[in-house]
Formats: sequence, structure tokens, C-alpha cells
Amino acid sequence: MKTRKQQTPVKKRARSEKRRAARSQAAAPRRKSAPRGKAARRGKASPETAVRLPAQADGALTLAADCTVAEADDLKAELAHRLAASEPVTVDVSALQRIDTAGLQLLAAFVRDRRTAGRAVQWRGRASALEAAAGLLGLNDMLELAGEVGR
Repeated sequence: MKTRKQQTPVKKRARSEKRRAARSQAAAPRRKSAPRGKAARRGKASPETAVRLPAQADGALTLAADCTVAEADDLKAELAHRLAASEPVTVDVSALQRIDTAGLQLLAAFVRDRRTAGRAVQWRGRASALEAAAGLLGLNDMLELAGEVGR
């Protein structure tokens, strides 16, 4: 059996080895780790919360139930794809139940860019979440929600 003094150098050596290993890992390029906690349980977006539902026959962009920062990349890609379309873009918001500032920013930028290019954006359906969030942030006029199609 070793005394406490005899064990101390071993512990210090183990700690210094851990520090050295941590430094070498810090110098190496970092890989994205797997999600933990809520993110791991949440997993990928379910079909109900995906940004785009199956395309409608008339080519309207249908927003899903959740339009949040988690779905912002998909929404941005879809809006960018439709930005240069010469025909009016119809955005169906009838299924929308929740939207956050990131979703509103994307929609506002899309409408602004389309308006600057002289192209129209039409709204189909009604979403109280969109109206409440846009009203709270003062974006009703910018989003042109007053003249919605299909009300």
C-alpha cells in the first residue's frame, strides 16, 4: 500500500497526460458531434413539420406547420429557388401554426426582393400565427398581408 505522497505524482502525471491529449485534440480539426439532449430526441423534422409539403398543382409554395429557425435553411433554399420566377409566387400559409423571427425575416426578405424586381407575391390561406407575429414586429405592410388571396 502506498502513502498519499507516493500516489500524488501519479495523479499529477495522469492529469498532465489528459491536458496534453486535450491540447492535441484542440489543434486537430473539429468534427461536428452528434446532437445530444433534446436535439437527439427531436431528430429530423417529421413530415408534418417539414418546410415544404408536397407541391400543389398550381406550383404554390406551401409552408408547413412550423416555420422556425430549425427549418430556416430549407425555407431559404426554397425561397431562393423561386426568387427569380417571372410569374407571381403564391405562398400558402393555411397549414402554418408556428413561426419565429427567423421565418419572418426570410419571408420579409423574399417579399422585399420580389417587390424590388417588380414581381408579385400572393398569399393563400390565413394563419393567425403569421398575422400575430408580423403585427408584433410591424411587418404586415412589408409582407403585404392585407390583400391576401383566398380569404
